[in-house]
Amino acid sequence: MLALTREPFARLLDALQDALSTIPSSSERASRDSRGRAKVLGNAAAFKAAAVSGALAIPPGPAGLLTLVPDLFLIWKIQGQMVSDVAAAYGKTAFLTREGLIHCLFKHAAAQAVRGMVVRSGERLLIRRASSELFERALERVGVSVSERLASKALSRWVPVLGAVGVGAYAYYDTTRIARTAIETFTSDVAVGD
Repeated sequence: MLALTREPFARLLDALQDALSTIPSSSERASRDSRGRAKVLGNAAAFKAAAVSGALAIPPGPAGLLTLVPDLFLIWKIQGQMVSDVAAAYGKTAFLTREGLIHCLFKHAAAQAVRGMVVRSGERLLIRRASSELFERALERVGVSVSERLASKALSRWVPVLGAVGVGAYAYYDTTRIARTAIETFTSDVAVGD
């Protein structure tokens, strides 16, 4: 497990907060084939994330380690835009809150951190508004989870070409999982409440 010291962890949390500070706007329109359009959006975002992450993993050794946080920030931005576009394809942009965004982005990777923000009752999802304090604590828990996964990314920086391919493949896989979560979320009857 990669133990981050206070300053790198703070930089990671800052990148996370910056990436989630605003809900990305979308130029997507509601689609008659929402699921089909959402899958296209998810695939496009997955390829973009793979390319960005793979390219940033090319510098070897210590130089490559400097790309870890920018890599995460850019991937979160790509994934956040994808979630916003998927919500728009379903005509549910009004239901995309910061809590819904963090749920879609981190449900599969940090389920404990985002539990309770989105509650399922049958086919209905309730996206619960979180206080600033609760949201900050959730981001810290997500940050801890992400920092633990950074160990594999850090190791990949020492094997330039193979590492870049592996990092790119993981970014693709991770983004497709987030796309599935977004599709599952916005296929449901969604409500926002306290």
